Amino acid sequence: MTSEERHEGRAQRRRAAREAHRRERLAEHDNFNRVADYNSLYRAYKDARKGVTWKASVQRYGIDLGKNLCRTHNALINGEDVRKGFISFDLMERGKLRHIQSVHFAERVPQKSLSQNALMPVLENGLIYDNGASRSGMGISHAIDRITLQLQQHYRKHGNEGYILQIDLKDYFGSIPHGKLKEMIREKFTDERIIRLTEQFIDAFAEEKMREMKKFKEVAAECGEEYAIGLGLGSEVCQICAVSYPNRVDHFVKEDLRVKPYGRYMDDSYLIHISKEFLKKALEKIRGIYQSLGIRLNEKKTRIVKLSRGFTFLKTQFFLTDTGKVVKKICRDSVTRERRKLKKFAALVNAGEMKFSQVREQYASWRGYAGKKDAYKTIRSMDKLFNRLFIEEWVYIPQAS
Repeated sequence: MTSEERHEGRAQRRRAAREAHRRERLAEHDNFNRVADYNSLYRAYKDARKGVTWKASVQRYGIDLGKNLCRTHNALINGEDVRKGFISFDLMERGKLRHIQSVHFAERVPQKSLSQNALMPVLENGLIYDNGASRSGMGISHAIDRITLQLQQHYRKHGNEGYILQIDLKDYFGSIPHGKLKEMIREKFTDERIIRLTEQFIDAFAEEKMREMKKFKEVAAECGEEYAIGLGLGSEVCQICAVSYPNRVDHFVKEDLRVKPYGRYMDDSYLIHISKEFLKKALEKIRGIYQSLGIRLNEKKTRIVKLSRGFTFLKTQFFLTDTGKVVKKICRDSVTRERRKLKKFAALVNAGEMKFSQVREQYASWRGYAGKKDAYKTIRSMDKLFNRLFIEEWVYIPQAS
């Protein structure tokens, strides 16, 4: 038996195992009654309020909790529309304007119940291990640990020679076509009520976009499904769909290209290989798959970089040294933003508009993030700035002579 035949045999066994596991999960979670169940909604409410119990909308919902959960349960069972519209606002993040469409808390509860009891258990079954975005127990730390391990494994075989292909998607959330996304949902589920509820949450963003254009009826009649593209940055259902939508690309790289050092975190992904020519050919194939999904690559940020020169992934600078050590540094932009933020906070504290305890909590959070990187000198420098702004200037009281 040749190596190709052995590889194909292993691939078939993996596919069969995944399919068996998918059917098992589907039998358990392809059930709308599980989503609409009162106990499921109560658990969703408890999870949805974590970290935001101080908000007035959350407190209002909790005051009449029993009545609100019963209302949501009855609306779901009767097939009524549980969408409440959006709270829209713009956010400038690192020089990039982001349009946020946050859902009301009363809608966040059924969305979380749908995500916990149907979407995530079923869609997660087909995701690769190196796709860690929006998954329990994973996240950014998991993604950074995985690429660190993959770099170490690459060094054992090839040293620090080789290249990394970094892929970035252009306006990822805003370019996902609703038609293809709905096809993916229909392939995964058989319960029409789950499919209909998921499609309602997806369609809400296209409808809101058309309303903002003040031509809802005209645009809907002229463009129809063609106009229905894009998901919002504020919906848990859309977040899960965005994680799963390019799953075809992930399996193509892992199974067809047979590249193990690969990972994706939402719209950022990478491939590590010893051959630059191999990565160039791989990029063309990946670009074609993304085009078939209706997604474009950000050509300015998609590049092939030599490993020995270092690269940036998830706001972390990676360097693979001659000795095999993987050095992880903080991006300079992150340090600059934190320095500017501390200086602004100092002015607010001195003006009595902000408490020192709030600043201390924020800086402790940043310091914990920085402590996971190779940034000893940077942290020392930031500690000196923090002490000069908040300790030496106004906390320390000199003794009277």
